Formats: sequence, C-alpha cells, structure tokens
Amino acid sequence: MGSKIPATEFEQIQRLVEAGVYLNTSDFVRDAIRDKLASIKVIKYRDVDYNTAKKEVSGYFQSRGEAYPSDASEDLELDYDLVAEITEELRREGRLEVI
Repeated sequence: MGSKIPATEFEQIQRLVEAGVYLNTSDFVRDAIRDKLASIKVIKYRDVDYNTAKKEVSGYFQSRGEAYPSDASEDLELDYDLVAEITEELRREGRLEVI
C-alpha cells in the first residue's frame, strides 16, 4: 500500500524515528493505523420487535442496577431512541427508578 503525505509530515515522522520513538517509518504508519482503527467504533443495531427489546432493556437494568440508556443501547445493540422510549415506559410503569 502506498500513500503520499506532505513533506512537513514526513519530516516530523523522520524526527520521531531518529529520536527512537519508532523503529522506522513503517513502524509509525502501523501504529498510526492501529490508533485510528481503535478510535473508530462501528455501532450495529439489531432489528428486534418492541416487546423483545423491552424485555432485554428491563433485564439489562435489573442486572446492572444503575446504568444510562446509552449504555443499554450500546451493550444490547439497540437503537438509542428505542431504548430511551422503553426506559421512559418502564419508569411510568414503576418498573424502573430514575436516580
């Protein structure tokens, strides 16, 4: 794989290599790619019906004790708006306490 970068950026990389931070420019590129991939998280949402999602969300909060709807959304791979709606419904039903 090849790539072009501005001379100023290449010089900065070279200085890091010369300082012993990286073994060589390839080592820098590999590390930069790993860092970038780790910083990007692809969120997948499952397509489940409302009742199934409600059971899962209810169980999630029962097992966790305290959690944010965003945590439930991410951990259960459910759409955040759906989880927020279910959370509000569970609260109205008295099955979930908001702290």
